Amino acid sequence: MTKSIEESPLYPIANPRSIAFFGASNNFMRMGSIMLSSVDLLGYEGMIYPVHPTEEQVRGRRAYRSVLDLPEVPDLAIIVLPTEIVCHAMEECGRKVIKHAIVVSGGFKEAGPEGAAMQRELEQIADNYGIRFLGPNCLGVANPHLKLNPTPLPAEGPPGFVGLASQSGSFITQMFNYLHRHGLGFSTALSVGNEANIDIVDCMEYLGACPNTKVIALYIEGITRGRKFMETARAITPHKPIVALYVGGSEEGKRAGLSHTGSLAGPDEIYDGMLRQSGIIRAHTLGELFDFCLALGALPRPGGNRVIIQTHSGGPGAVAADSLGREGLTLPSLSAGTIEKLRTIIPKTASTNNPVDMTFSKNPMDDFYRIPDILLQEENADMLLVYFLTPDVFIERGMQNMNVPPDTIREEVQKLIDQNVEAFFSLTKKYDKPIIGYTYRSLQEKMVKNLLERGVPIYQGPERAARAMAALLEYYRLRDSLAGRE
Repeated sequence: MTKSIEESPLYPIANPRSIAFFGASNNFMRMGSIMLSSVDLLGYEGMIYPVHPTEEQVRGRRAYRSVLDLPEVPDLAIIVLPTEIVCHAMEECGRKVIKHAIVVSGGFKEAGPEGAAMQRELEQIADNYGIRFLGPNCLGVANPHLKLNPTPLPAEGPPGFVGLASQSGSFITQMFNYLHRHGLGFSTALSVGNEANIDIVDCMEYLGACPNTKVIALYIEGITRGRKFMETARAITPHKPIVALYVGGSEEGKRAGLSHTGSLAGPDEIYDGMLRQSGIIRAHTLGELFDFCLALGALPRPGGNRVIIQTHSGGPGAVAADSLGREGLTLPSLSAGTIEKLRTIIPKTASTNNPVDMTFSKNPMDDFYRIPDILLQEENADMLLVYFLTPDVFIERGMQNMNVPPDTIREEVQKLIDQNVEAFFSLTKKYDKPIIGYTYRSLQEKMVKNLLERGVPIYQGPERAARAMAALLEYYRLRDSLAGRE
């Protein structure tokens, strides 16, 4: 593995101080122009040098007819040009002594024999000048911590802890909104495209050393350096979880990958074994990929598979219990001491079985601090799963019925939400046990959204929460197995 992150060929690509940008113009409908606008929207603070054969200025910046005319040697070149002139641009970058590039342009190996020949030429030029590059046929990099996003869609939400290495470029730009809505964000996202020079193994090494990355997500259509992939993963997974979505195991997926990036896939069972032997958790959908990342990046190690469910209603509790059981998790009975503590604050209609069903509570603070505080003290439980039913309209209606002045209701609602969120969040610091939530309502409701933003994993439904909890247990089981403790 790379000894330090600065030694990785990806470090200047993900952390450039200056960029030569080929393909942006004053025609916003050009891909290069769209990508440069995303860079501006996020507020990248380094120097950008547009290279354009005819434009004097591009998006308010002085443009240069040739990269050879630039006043300095940029750390990175981003090339978004027609396929037939990409090699010429790379040649000029080499003459300028630019050592790192992203080739966004497609039409190479994935397009057939003629494109494959052009890709071989591109690789040769890069080798001649010692250039390391991502692509071709990729979207390159997004590093929100550096306010760098040269991808087509704007980056939403704050930087996060998920490092993505993807053989699909679209996932590093189309996932910004999805991650933000689910309480996540990218640390760094890397798109490798056709992997002509830098591949997914190089990305794993970089993300393994990246201090902003707590968990690594992989989107895989095929792996060429199988042995090196496994060696690298085994070096990373004892310290940092890796979750992978492999889509080349079916005949349909294999054909799609070949036409997409020219990746050569293998039988599903082989990849399944390879991932497991490397300590990597396998996801089977894109939703699972990031659900697992949320749990693995946000939660402490569980002591075992025993879960207490706290719910407001029998149905959601029963569905959660069934979901946990299907994933190999168990529901212990509460000890006499825990039941005695609960009886002083729960309504008479509540159940002290597991699930603990409150049915109704007159004091919201009981739900958000006192009850989970008691349940987390239960020695027979390793994790807590909480059902959130906190519609904004309930809180607003309560304020109206307490004759709170209409012009202050919004402010008072926010105060109450902040108070409850802080109380619940404090439990994650007080106990070294995983605390997970689920809801059937929108993740954008204020209470849930604020908890997600504080780092409390909350899932859309108990099934997703149960699978994420099982993945958390599986990661530590695999990690211990690799370390020879089983």
